[in-house]
Amino acid sequence: MASVKFENITINYGKKNIIKNLSMDIRENEIMGLVGPSGCGKTTLIRALCGFIKPVTGNIYLNDHLVYSQEKRINIPPEKRGIGVVFQDYAVWPHLSVWENVVYPMKKHKVPKDEIQKRATYALEQVRMTGYERHMPSQLSGGQQQRVAIARALVSSDELIILDEPITNLDAKLREKMIIEIQMIQKKIGTTIIYITHDQETALKLCNRISIMEPDGTLVQIGTGEEITKTPKNRFVFTFIGVTNFIPIIEKNGSWYFNVDDEIEFSHNMPAGYLKGKKNVMGIRPTDIMFDESSKIKGKIAHSVFLGDQYDYFVQLGSKELRIQRNSFDIASGREYNEGDIVGLSFLHPYYFEDTKEASL
Repeated sequence: MASVKFENITINYGKKNIIKNLSMDIRENEIMGLVGPSGCGKTTLIRALCGFIKPVTGNIYLNDHLVYSQEKRINIPPEKRGIGVVFQDYAVWPHLSVWENVVYPMKKHKVPKDEIQKRATYALEQVRMTGYERHMPSQLSGGQQQRVAIARALVSSDELIILDEPITNLDAKLREKMIIEIQMIQKKIGTTIIYITHDQETALKLCNRISIMEPDGTLVQIGTGEEITKTPKNRFVFTFIGVTNFIPIIEKNGSWYFNVDDEIEFSHNMPAGYLKGKKNVMGIRPTDIMFDESSKIKGKIAHSVFLGDQYDYFVQLGSKELRIQRNSFDIASGREYNEGDIVGLSFLHPYYFEDTKEASL
């Protein structure tokens, strides 16, 4: 299976810098999520990996084989890099049958007929589309078309496949199903997968590791979903992975206060993680704010929403509205909370970041 190494990659479009000095290793037999907001350079980086664009500086390796180097004047053409790609819209040709869609790349590259038959049959078996060879795309569901696109990528490479936002257009239930199917395919054949998305929830469910890019193209953190969620490297990562609350903090006379028009004291001691000498904001997940009748910090429930397995409460704390999430089964076994109720609040696992206008919105 394929490993990938980006080494000091810089990519410009004209005079605009998209990616600067990016380095990253992708291990064999893993699903690596490449996550970031639209326009941060995710697809640009992958286009460089595929050989469609040339970085200004840096090296790209596939299985320790140098496929691109500006300095050494090496640039292996795309068709010889052996990378399978599945796009957001699947790019399944509507006028070709399932079989014709899958074998098309091999015919184009003049693969021998016996090898075409063998590889296409194998690929369709892996994605559980055997028996659909003569079907046209219009006869298939969205999930089946997705599997055809993956089969076509597999015949191009069973070592490295790039999935570029492949399930964005599917409904919620089908997205969940396709996440499981992609995992099953990957485990069965061991393919290394790079999964490009701006959807952090899908990345957390699907990927072994996640690399997060900031809007300016900086690769800010790589780790497992648990590592990134529990130990975010900066405020952007904390904000991007999951729903967040930010509360401005001030220190006054040896105590710490929520600065929410009213100054509400919450600690007599410097909080763990507080950035001394800087203007701070507390970052707190909705699941880490507890209703606590013994707490002196009081808020008012302005609005509540029932979402089946959980309640979302919007609680007014001074001028700040906090989003709090509680498991509906836990709530059912205790006190009911209604709009207009005054509730005590306690805060578990807070994070502290340097305060900016963006953080305190």
